[in-house]
Amino acid sequence: MRRTYGLAVLCLAGALSGCAAAVSRPDGSASVPSGSTAAPSSAPVAGRSGADAMAIAPDVPARVRQFPPTRIDYDRTLLDERETRTLQLLIEASRELDAIFARQVSEEVPSTRQALERVGGDQRPLAVAAIEYFDINAGPWDRLKGDEPFVGRRPKPKGAGFYPLDMSRDELEKWIATHPQDREGFQSLFTVIRRDGDRLVAIPYAKFYQPALTRAAEKLRAAAASTGNASLKKFLTLRADAFLSDDYFASDVAWMDLDSDIEIAIGPYEVYEDALFNFKAAYESFVTVRDKAESAHLAVYARHLPDMERNLPIPEAHKNFTRKFESPIRVVQEAFTSGDARRGVQTAAFNLPNDEKVREAKGSKKVLLKNVMEAKFQQSGRPVAERVMDPSQASRLSFDPYFNHTLFHELSHGLGPGVITGPDGKRVEARLLLKNIYSTIEECKADAVGLWNLLYALDQKWLTSFDEESLAVTYVGLMFRSMRFGLEEAHGGGTAVQWNWFREKGAIVPSAGGRFLAKRDRFREAVKSLANELLMIEATGDFERGRRLLERYGKSTPEIAAVTGRLSEIPVDIKPVFTAAGE
Repeated sequence: MRRTYGLAVLCLAGALSGCAAAVSRPDGSASVPSGSTAAPSSAPVAGRSGADAMAIAPDVPARVRQFPPTRIDYDRTLLDERETRTLQLLIEASRELDAIFARQVSEEVPSTRQALERVGGDQRPLAVAAIEYFDINAGPWDRLKGDEPFVGRRPKPKGAGFYPLDMSRDELEKWIATHPQDREGFQSLFTVIRRDGDRLVAIPYAKFYQPALTRAAEKLRAAAASTGNASLKKFLTLRADAFLSDDYFASDVAWMDLDSDIEIAIGPYEVYEDALFNFKAAYESFVTVRDKAESAHLAVYARHLPDMERNLPIPEAHKNFTRKFESPIRVVQEAFTSGDARRGVQTAAFNLPNDEKVREAKGSKKVLLKNVMEAKFQQSGRPVAERVMDPSQASRLSFDPYFNHTLFHELSHGLGPGVITGPDGKRVEARLLLKNIYSTIEECKADAVGLWNLLYALDQKWLTSFDEESLAVTYVGLMFRSMRFGLEEAHGGGTAVQWNWFREKGAIVPSAGGRFLAKRDRFREAVKSLANELLMIEATGDFERGRRLLERYGKSTPEIAAVTGRLSEIPVDIKPVFTAAGE
């Protein structure tokens, strides 16, 4: 739900004028690559004249304070001199993705930021705060407030920068229905959709973002030449090739085999930014350093993935044993991020690759960013949980259940239905049938199934460092931390589903002073029933069932609003300052 608020109007005559011509890239080249017949996607924007040309929300400085600058660094003893040089080259390659991601958010992001830089006079202090918040959000839309604009008044395009601004979901679906030969290209993770006269065309990323991708590929090859690790050299070389071909299969397989002190994920991965269909992948990079001891400690859980699949609370016919259950686990220390990995709330862990063909052939890798997780828990996690939970349960809060659920959340992304039988009898990825609700359903599924698997791990004595009550109390206490990310964001919306579901099932009950108790005797059954619902939505690709679930449970309530209001002085998340990158 969008909220209105007062704006301090800041006029910039001509700063954001027009837009009927092609929007320029940061490097000055046209937004549509040379040789393409597609017309530029940009068009004149209604209401973008006079006082509406640009406006800055007056409370931007307070919004900035929700993300305190937090220094993030890695243990320098983990890399030798040669690999430290390689790390720096990877940071340079990663920087190239920021410009691409800015345009994926919206083609107007670069020009809007340039306009903010030119603001002077009495408005300069407010503009400086707006620039900082702009960089945190990777654009002029507040990701904590359902993408409400804090610079200007234009709503964020549902299709971000991936589709023509005036294109509806219905228009694309009708085009694919009447042009079935275009289906693969239009639903590809690695194309943008543009108009060419009265036609729609799919333009490959490798062509559309060619200048920046060429520079990034060159730096990846330089890093490949620098490293002494054969598996890292292979991955970087193949990933550089993929940047220029959009064929990521071989490099994704090489990434699964990566065994290096440097752990890097770089490329187009997540589809959260595409709120129209969840079809299009955004560019990002995580440059990290492996913690060998911690990684070895957690590797035992990956061996039990087949057991976890068998234990899923769904009929046997929907369990997925066709995927490879290879699941390397890496505990790492983050050194640098860019693109989609750096915008808004910071990632604590990730599970890649997302390509179901790679998952079925090779499995997936789980990477836990431990230094970031520790910073997030201390800055916002524990303070929120202590404010939400009844004092009688406060002693049960701890970092360990949070850390382990994050791991099991990522493990659970690789469990359950993936490629299913669609309504037409053909095999199809569930994400394509669930369209724009897929990200929220999948994040909620990974949370609920992650809890179910943690309970199973406790039963099997694979985990002994905490008990079921500590898990329930810590998890419930941290729910508001996620909901403060914004309920229109996949993780926040998925957490709202869980809170409202658990409240309905009696697994969370109110106590004195507006606080809450986690009820251990009802927690397990609530987790099981929600996990079943989410898994079955994916197993059947039932868009309407998923939509009804999100409509009923994935929303704010007076109770949620009241609790959130009491947390306003606690940081929402961190703004990373990367020492290794000279920040």
